[in-house]
Amino acid sequence: MIGYVTLGTKDLPRAAAFYDALLAEVGAKRLMDLGRGIVWGTSWAQPSLGILLPFDGQPATVGNGVMVAFAVQNPEQVDRLYKKALELGGTDEGPAGPRGEGFYGGYFRDLDGNKLNFFCMPGAAG
Repeated sequence: MIGYVTLGTKDLPRAAAFYDALLAEVGAKRLMDLGRGIVWGTSWAQPSLGILLPFDGQPATVGNGVMVAFAVQNPEQVDRLYKKALELGGTDEGPAGPRGEGFYGGYFRDLDGNKLNFFCMPGAAG
């Protein structure tokens, strides 16, 4: 159902380097470079992520309560990607680990303060 999600940035080159390195870990690549933003994904048939300078020319801000979650295959991948996000300069919003029955996630903020996570649902039928 979700086609794509966009997040604002104040510094596109810095955000591009962060997401190029982080999303390559899950097989995503740049699908589109718009000049004022970049879209990453594994294909146009799957949901994608866009990082953009706001269209209205106003400074990018972080939406309180907004979070983008990336589904991955297993807890080991969550651990690796959470660690990679922090190595790239992201900040901790909740370490990788179990969150209730059957859910495993690691939460972080990107360089602009946008909240994201990598998660999996071990043992869930899929």
